[in-house]
Amino acid sequence: MSERATKCLPRLINLYNYMPGIIGKKLGMTQIIQEDGTATAVTIISCEPNTIAQIKTIEKDGYSALVLGYQPLKKPTKNKKFKFLKEFLVGDKDKFEKGQPLTLEILNDIKTVTVTSVSKGKGFQGVMKRHNFHGGPASHGSHFKREPGSIGARAKPGRVHKGKKMAGRMGCDTITLKEKPIIYRNLDKNIIGIKGPVPGGKNNLVIIKTEL
Repeated sequence: MSERATKCLPRLINLYNYMPGIIGKKLGMTQIIQEDGTATAVTIISCEPNTIAQIKTIEKDGYSALVLGYQPLKKPTKNKKFKFLKEFLVGDKDKFEKGQPLTLEILNDIKTVTVTSVSKGKGFQGVMKRHNFHGGPASHGSHFKREPGSIGARAKPGRVHKGKKMAGRMGCDTITLKEKPIIYRNLDKNIIGIKGPVPGGKNNLVIIKTEL
């Protein structure tokens, strides 16, 4: 939709199915023995109570959303009271109030969630590790075992195409995993167990979203 058309007809978003998510912190991975005796790998995420810092409305902001604050600052200022802020689209905002805490109880009836986090940074890497290139010949005397090979001819095209897979920084990417099952819940300790791995290292910020 063009910019001119957007002004005439705003983009319609179905907000009735959206629920607020929660911000957490990755603690690590472990195994949980299920009822059938199988061991399932889970990622443990600590979700301390989030605070509603702002409520956005359709009349004022053009859409309905909640801004959640995570990890209150020891010395808050007038404009900054939390270390992290995250906005979540929400359908029914009338049952929420500014300053209200949100806990893991909002996920009681939820079986699968969408998890977003930043992957581990791996620094400057070559094409074999970064793009899974098989490399050059590994025979005796070879001088290009891990090199990418030709990246462009002389006359045609005479340049390197944009987006060419080459060596560079690897990791530190925002990754979203959908439909991750919830295996374990402990509301007393504010922790949740999600099946399988979650991007990032220990103490990494994790955004948990849900959609009915």
